[in-house]
Amino acid sequence: MQTSNSRFETRAVHAGMHGVRELGSHVPPIDLSTTNPLPSVELGGRSYEELAGGHDLGDERSAVYQRLWQPGVARFEAALAELEGAHGAVAFASGMAALSALLIASASAGRPHIVAVRPLYGGTDHVLDTGLLGTEVSWATADEVADAIRADTGLVVVESPANPTLELLDLGALARAAGEVPLLVDNTFATPVLQRPIEHGAALVLHSATKYLGGHGDVMGGVVAGDREWVGRLRRVRALTGGLLHPFAAYLLHRGLRTLPVRVRAQQATAGELASRLAAHPAVAAVHYPGLPGQDPQGLIGRQQAGPGSIIALDLVGGFEAAQRFVEACELVTHAVSLGGVDSLVQHPASLTHRPVAGEAKPAAGVVRLSIGLEHVDDLADDLLRALDAASLDEATLAETEAALDRPAFATADAD
Repeated sequence: MQTSNSRFETRAVHAGMHGVRELGSHVPPIDLSTTNPLPSVELGGRSYEELAGGHDLGDERSAVYQRLWQPGVARFEAALAELEGAHGAVAFASGMAALSALLIASASAGRPHIVAVRPLYGGTDHVLDTGLLGTEVSWATADEVADAIRADTGLVVVESPANPTLELLDLGALARAAGEVPLLVDNTFATPVLQRPIEHGAALVLHSATKYLGGHGDVMGGVVAGDREWVGRLRRVRALTGGLLHPFAAYLLHRGLRTLPVRVRAQQATAGELASRLAAHPAVAAVHYPGLPGQDPQGLIGRQQAGPGSIIALDLVGGFEAAQRFVEACELVTHAVSLGGVDSLVQHPASLTHRPVAGEAKPAAGVVRLSIGLEHVDDLADDLLRALDAASLDEATLAETEAALDRPAFATADAD
C-alpha cells in the first residue's frame, strides 16, 4: 500500500508494511533467523560483499546473516524514514550505538572534528567530550557554529528540544550556519509527530528509539535517518561493529510507531496543563516548558515544532536537597531514568543522566526532569503537588511531619 500522499496519522499506521499482506499476515512477522540459506557459493559471496558494503538487499541477493540485513529491522527503518521524510534509516541496538556509528563514520572519513551545541543528552555530551571514538569536539553556542567549523569538521550536533531543560534551537538557521557540514539533530524529545528536522535543512536525524518510538519502556534501540550516502556509510559501520537491533526489538519499535501520534499528542496535552499548575507552587523557582509564555522567544512552536511536547523540567527552590526530597516523595510518578513511555517518570539529571557532564555544562542541582505519560492529569497533579510540598519543607519541619506519619525522614546529601 502506498501511503506517501496520506496524512501523518495514516502513514504512522501503514509505513513499513509493504509486502506484509503478500506474506499472508496482518502484522509483521518476527523472523529470528541468525543465518540464511545460500542458493550458491557465487551468490552468497556477492551478497555478503554488497551487504557488508552498505547496500540494501536486492532481488538478486541473499540476506546471508542477521548482522548484515534482517527483514523486521528493515521494515522499522523504512517506516521511520518515511515519517521523518528521509531517504532511509539505519537502526541500532541503542541510541548511543547509533551516535557511536555516526562518529566512527565521520572520523574514518577524515572528518574527526565535531561542532556541538549544549545542552545535549548526558551520554552524547560525555562521548564527545572524552574523544573516546577518535573525534575532537568544539563546543559552541548556536551563534558560534559557523565560526567553529574547520576543514576537518564532519558533523554539527544539536538537540532540540534540549535535554533536560527544553531549550529550542532554530534548525533552519543552524543548517545555514553549518553550510556543507551535515547538521545532526537529536529529535528524541519531539519525535516526527512534532518536528521533522530534514524539512528544516538537517542532514541527519537521531532518535533514542527506546523513548517515544517504543513508548512502553520495554524495548531499547536507536535509529538514524538520512540520505542515501549516509545510510550506506552507517550500514557499513553497523555490519563491521555489530551494533545491530534485535528482530524482536524491531518488531516492538515498528509497533510503537503505529500509535506514536496518539500517544505524543495526549501526553503533550497533559504536560501543558501540568506545567501551568506546577509553576504556581512556591517550591518551584522556574518551570522549563516551551509551551509556557516567554519560553519560545524565537517563535519556533507552530513554525518549526508543532507543539511543546511532554517533557517538563522544574528548577526547585532549595537546590539539591529539595530536588532529592521531591523525587523521593513521588509515588504515582516513578523515580527512574528514561522518558517517553506511557507512564510518567521523574529523575534528577545532575546525579544520573548528566552525571558525567563537565561542571560548567551540568544542569543545576535543583533541576528535576519529568516525562509525562498517559495517566489522568488530576492524578498526576495530586502526586506532584504533594511531592512539591515535601520538597519545600525545611529539614526540621520535614522530620516532624514524617515522624507524625510514622515514616522515616528523607535523607539529605551534598550535591555532586
